[in-house]
Amino acid sequence: MARVKKGVNALKTRRNILSQVKGYRFGRSKKEKQAYEAISHAGTYAFAHRRDKKGDMRRLWNVRLNSALHTAGLSYSKFMGSLKKDKISLNRKMLSELAASHPESFSRILAKI
Repeated sequence: MARVKKGVNALKTRRNILSQVKGYRFGRSKKEKQAYEAISHAGTYAFAHRRDKKGDMRRLWNVRLNSALHTAGLSYSKFMGSLKKDKISLNRKMLSELAASHPESFSRILAKI
């Protein structure tokens, strides 16, 4: 059986790993073992934070809505309850966008409630 030397493949793998960690600090951008670890952690954080971003946006919408409602003399919880009671099915994203960008449309929604 012929002897297989893996020099070419190992160098290709190393080059690919180190190109992914370009811009990282210290040994994480230069040493293969530390680079592997940095990539795996970065992937984990990226996955988790994509999920966190959705919650962050929802909290932002709630704060925007609440501030717009307080100027009208309503609380957020009473507003959402009356929306459900009146069967107005606008989500928080659209409501916050209306409150921020189109206050006249938002005031018409408030008038219906």
